[in-house]
Amino acid sequence: MRVIAKRTLRDFWEKHANSEQQLKAWYNEAEQATWKSPNDIKKHYPSASILEDNRIVFNIKGNSYRLIVRINYPFSIVWIRFIGTHAEYDKVDATKI
Repeated sequence: MRVIAKRTLRDFWEKHANSEQQLKAWYNEAEQATWKSPNDIKKHYPSASILEDNRIVFNIKGNSYRLIVRINYPFSIVWIRFIGTHAEYDKVDATKI
């Protein structure tokens, strides 16, 4: 998959250093993935939440952080829509961000 944009993750882990290894691991796994549907994601990430409009919420570092992405499966593109603490996530509408 093509992940857009790693810079968003990097900016976040520079502020939250304890998220760096997990975000790098997620990024590397996503780049190597060939997800064709939400079911493919759930096989590898059973705790991921599947939302409407091809949005997925990943728990990062034991649910300390939340990562929201939107996926275009036919073109193998993953857009990072949001990364934040659990408290920040609670303030956003994951279906619209």
